[in-house]
Amino acid sequence: SWGGATFDVAMRFLKEDPWERLAVLSERMPNIIQQMLLRASNAVGYTNYPDNVLRHFVDQAADAGVDLFRIFDSLNWVENMRVAIDAVLDTGKLCEAAICYTGDLLDPNETTYTLSYYVEGAKELEAAGAHILGIKDMAGLCKPEAARRLVYALRDEVGLPVHFHTHDTGGTAAASVLAAVEAGVDAFDAAMDSMSGLTSQPNLGSLVEALRNTPNDTGLDPERIRILSHYWEQARLGYEAFEADIRSGASEVYVHGMPGGQFTNLRQQAQALGIAERWPEVAHAYADVNEMFGDIVKVTPSSKVVGDMALTMVTSGLTKQQVLAPDVAVDFPDSVVAFFRGDIGQPTNGFPEALQAKVLGDEQPITVRPGSVLPAQDLDQARGEAEAAAGRAVSDRELASYLLYPKVFEEFMAHVQAFGDVAALPTRTFFYGMTDGEEITLTLQRGVQVVIRFITVSDADEEGTRRVFFEVNGQPRSVPVSDRTRAATRPVHPKAEDDNPNHVAAPTPGLLATVAVSSGQRVEKGDVLATIEAMKMETAVRADRAGIVARLVATAGTQLDAKDLILELEEA
Repeated sequence: SWGGATFDVAMRFLKEDPWERLAVLSERMPNIIQQMLLRASNAVGYTNYPDNVLRHFVDQAADAGVDLFRIFDSLNWVENMRVAIDAVLDTGKLCEAAICYTGDLLDPNETTYTLSYYVEGAKELEAAGAHILGIKDMAGLCKPEAARRLVYALRDEVGLPVHFHTHDTGGTAAASVLAAVEAGVDAFDAAMDSMSGLTSQPNLGSLVEALRNTPNDTGLDPERIRILSHYWEQARLGYEAFEADIRSGASEVYVHGMPGGQFTNLRQQAQALGIAERWPEVAHAYADVNEMFGDIVKVTPSSKVVGDMALTMVTSGLTKQQVLAPDVAVDFPDSVVAFFRGDIGQPTNGFPEALQAKVLGDEQPITVRPGSVLPAQDLDQARGEAEAAAGRAVSDRELASYLLYPKVFEEFMAHVQAFGDVAALPTRTFFYGMTDGEEITLTLQRGVQVVIRFITVSDADEEGTRRVFFEVNGQPRSVPVSDRTRAATRPVHPKAEDDNPNHVAAPTPGLLATVAVSSGQRVEKGDVLATIEAMKMETAVRADRAGIVARLVATAGTQLDAKDLILELEEA
């Protein structure tokens, strides 16, 4: 019910407090175990956090209502999971440690992700103190026979309950679940019928029926399942504008191994970058990147590393050969640099040395657990910063939000200060507003409701301001609002000339977040000139040779398209 992307999304997009969501769920269903997904040292973020930040977050989550923590590491590196496992055990809550499934253990040519690989990993997790063993098949790659063999082996070799999680991207997840059940799995994940299939989990109602009147009958009430499914079917309509345009299973997942959660997001990113019609190229590039990076486990945040590089290759027109070539300059996304630096851990087969040298240049990678070399966060200082952003004292839970997502927390607090708590708004009202004469009822708290009726909106004045007229419980009100559709259109930005070596261009579309140099400044090859942000991806633009900054063309805060001119260099 919590963790993973849900924490980030609540604040960033829905402008709701994730801690409040958890509290309400705990209040409304006090006798139901709540599970969250914990990305080990990445918590619910995309980078490694200091150990004391991770412990603080786990303590707050356990106190707020999380009963069961499912912990995984994006590279299956158990060493990187130990702090999270110990933190959960210290709270007295249940610890499920998961091993991520990738590759194909049925393939006789598989040399890394074999059956013995998973069994040995499971034994390490058992020795670390886990109460439950999770199989996390985030891409839906675990075929039925592989699931059967894997569960049989784990039941024989490990003395923990086994929990199977898979996605239905390739269309075979239900068969894999049934095979796991036949092999003796203790629990499996499924989604409500109306929310199931494709990159989600397999259909709960169908699996319940498949197991009915067998020794593994779930005992679940099919009528209740349908009632809940109908509810979620209606709820889902409110988010139809954000649905990924995926209408069928995709066997291509067995080629690129993209996690279900990323499959839809990456398609949205491709659309935002203007390359939606080139999705087959993105998928092919994703497979190429995985091969170049050493065939790594791909799940948040390692999957983001592969996805960021794939998008960069497609938008920049880079080939695999160019990325690997020592003499071809490439602006690697920040996530890729962090990966090869060892910031999220050590992959099973190590790093490809030549590519690591190209990505890092003269920078030395770390070879130990990242949290062991990260200095402890000053929680008192962070609390002061969070309170400055909130304009008031913050709770320990809000401090945890700030520690993990400082920028998102600041934006969320600014939104709360401007508009109050918008969680009570119906989904359609929040996203699309109201129509003339429409009336809605808001529940502000138990027993407190207000009826709002939208009347009309005036024409814009010369300053671009309109007045909105409405009623609250029958009392007329009005407020002035700025009409952002009247804002000036973005000017056309000059393009870099392909044949001009002095022109430094944006490698991908995005926001020019920083300009790190000034006119007249001397730069050396590899120096960071600017950074670009796009859809949670940051890319550093580096100098491909020594020179002098002759002219700055774009300023920080400018929205750029690919190949827009950022600055010009000249010979030193």
